[in-house]
Amino acid sequence: MKIALASDHGGLALKEQVKAYLDEENYDYHDIGVDTDTSVDYPIYGKLAGEAVASGKYDRGIVFCGTGIGISIAANKVHGIRCALVTNEFMAEMSRKHNNANMLALGGRVLSPDMAIKLVEIFLNTDFEGDRHQRRVAMLDEM
Repeated sequence: MKIALASDHGGLALKEQVKAYLDEENYDYHDIGVDTDTSVDYPIYGKLAGEAVASGKYDRGIVFCGTGIGISIAANKVHGIRCALVTNEFMAEMSRKHNNANMLALGGRVLSPDMAIKLVEIFLNTDFEGDRHQRRVAMLDEM
């Protein structure tokens, strides 16, 4: 599985901690940016990561900003992206099982590193259930 990562300045520290986890687990990822805490516009990085996943170059994406809200909205503007902003384990699990989310958004100012890593682990290791959910996901993709 290939993973695209991106953040703004508010999500940078959490992204770096998640990258350490991905390194430990030998995941194949590419960090699209940023690499400094200088203020940037989150829509740029949400769009870049969304386009990288939508193009098929990456299987999944994980994006970070201060709350996860803005960058998830930006990523979801890209056709074919289903970016889920999650704050707990149940949401992470359901984002995959029922919504086949292909991107995860996390808030650097609202989640502890331990919780963020747990959410990433669930997101990357949970399969889509398909069946009745496939029809709904197809409806989303047609929008």
